[in-house]
Amino acid sequence: MLDGNRKWFLLIAVVAILILASLWSFLEKPSEVGGDSVTIDDKISPYENQGLFVQILRIRNRSLMNKMLTRGPSWKEVPRFYYIVNVDGEEGSSKGYVGDEGVYTTYDTAGYESTMTFDVDEEREYSKVVISIIEQQPKGLFGMEEVEKERIELIYDYRTGRWTGDDYFGDKDGMGHYLGKNYEVWFNIYQSDYDNDGIPYWIERNVLGTDPTRDDSKLDPDNDGIPTSWEWKYGYDPFTYNDHKNLDPDIDGIENIEEYKMRNYFANPFQPDIYIETDGMQKRGFFDIPHIFYKESQQMIIERFARHGINVYIDDGWMDGSPKGGGEMLPYTRNMDDVMGKQLLAFYKHHFPEERKGIFRYVVIGDREDGGGFITPVVYNKFDAIYVSNGWKSLKTRLAFTPREIRVMLAKAVLHELGHSIGLMPITFPGIDLMSRKFGDRYPSMSDTDYEGYLKNYYSVMNYQYIYNKPFFFSENGTYLFDYSDGSNGPPYDQNDWEHIYLPTFQLDVPFYEEPTDENFEDIEIVNEYPGVIEEGWIYDENLTEKYSKEFKKMAMVKNTDVDIQVFVKPSASENEYNLRVYAKPRVEPVFAVWSLVAEGYVDENGTISFYSQQDIIDEVKEAIGIK
Repeated sequence: MLDGNRKWFLLIAVVAILILASLWSFLEKPSEVGGDSVTIDDKISPYENQGLFVQILRIRNRSLMNKMLTRGPSWKEVPRFYYIVNVDGEEGSSKGYVGDEGVYTTYDTAGYESTMTFDVDEEREYSKVVISIIEQQPKGLFGMEEVEKERIELIYDYRTGRWTGDDYFGDKDGMGHYLGKNYEVWFNIYQSDYDNDGIPYWIERNVLGTDPTRDDSKLDPDNDGIPTSWEWKYGYDPFTYNDHKNLDPDIDGIENIEEYKMRNYFANPFQPDIYIETDGMQKRGFFDIPHIFYKESQQMIIERFARHGINVYIDDGWMDGSPKGGGEMLPYTRNMDDVMGKQLLAFYKHHFPEERKGIFRYVVIGDREDGGGFITPVVYNKFDAIYVSNGWKSLKTRLAFTPREIRVMLAKAVLHELGHSIGLMPITFPGIDLMSRKFGDRYPSMSDTDYEGYLKNYYSVMNYQYIYNKPFFFSENGTYLFDYSDGSNGPPYDQNDWEHIYLPTFQLDVPFYEEPTDENFEDIEIVNEYPGVIEEGWIYDENLTEKYSKEFKKMAMVKNTDVDIQVFVKPSASENEYNLRVYAKPRVEPVFAVWSLVAEGYVDENGTISFYSQQDIIDEVKEAIGIK
């Protein structure tokens, strides 16, 4: 017989055991999410002391372009700023630790990354992260005040390794990239991780089913050329082969395999990027001016595209770039020519690394007899090589006499030639490359009325009238045009250039040849023999295209324009192979464009379509363990 106290003790023990057993089965129960049966494990950091790392990769002040386009010396006033990182009330500041004065004194900190480390409570689920950019501004005659110019508020999830708030996965400017009103910030946040592959323990155990003790940045189980860690980061299934050599969801001409190659240089498969390698040229003599791509000119171009959702990255001598990367000083050559573009071939061949072709455009800053510039195909018919002169003849022709105007002139000339590499060609719109007839008749059969109409109303840097600076008293509001047209003057003499740009132009054979015998644009013949999508074993499905076109358009992360969609299916696909492909082509006509693969998925015999979604798996697991 048990006495009363022992009975109660036994009863409590039995109840406790039942509760623990129930809890254990709840936390460790099998789940079918993610494909194979996995066991839910809600631990967050069982192998490591839990910590959080906040990397500030780059900060760019956005004010320089406007200063450069406005009369006065304000462009020489370099901003002074630092950053503060706050994690759950614990704060760290870069003040006193960066630059010669303890703060950044630059418009762009590219190449000077830094990290802050924070110890957090074990098994903590979330942290509030705040990144602030503090600018030091003059106050009074000798004073200085500190003003918060950007504030990025985030909630970091230790289970998933993702964050939400002012920046999040799938937002319009890319995860880890914040385009604020005053500053642009690139950053990364990650937690302590036993195998150092950047994939949290919880994700490895419950979503991917991978081993949290093995480095998945070195494993590629589906043999598609990209390891598990990168595929997880951007939402691809690491156990099903993806055609990363052709996948290009943002249709910037940089396919996923190339995005992976450029991962250390801010490449994002869902955010359009333009990469430029630039070399300068040695001076002709002591009194010659430097033939270099001025930093201020670069910032102008970066900012102009940033305002349209496109990131531009310029290698003018990256610290860890290619041995033959940007920043070389080429031997002086004066008589460069666009029609005889093969003159540029020697530079392109010996100073532009082979592995960068198809990812980067190549820009050479040099000298030229007529002071102009050009873009030309040096290999096949791909417009990826640009030459811009900034010699004395250029300054005279373009009325650039001050250091500011010299930099503005160069930026406008490069922006113009860059426009050709994104599809803005004379054969697509008559206002492009148009000049007054007294300098050359480019459209002999065009009426004087139309000729003058294009000259005056096509308000774009692609119109030669706006490449050249005008004396300040002739310019509008003391500023200079530095933009492609927004089409505000209306047809027929104006167009919205931004709606017609096609970023992959630089890597395609365009459908025309400019021959040495061509005397004007009317002599150029356009022959478009593009056959469309040709993939062995894949069949165009008109019904699926019409039924899901609206939904599939969202898969093409294209800026500034709409897209057309085509869906292809593969009847002979194996069990572990995607049997559906979505192709998109931006509506940029008459600019030449091709179909790009933007997504892969499954379609069953009933016509039901599905796509791999890590977020759906995450939500399902969280729901199973009662997490909202």
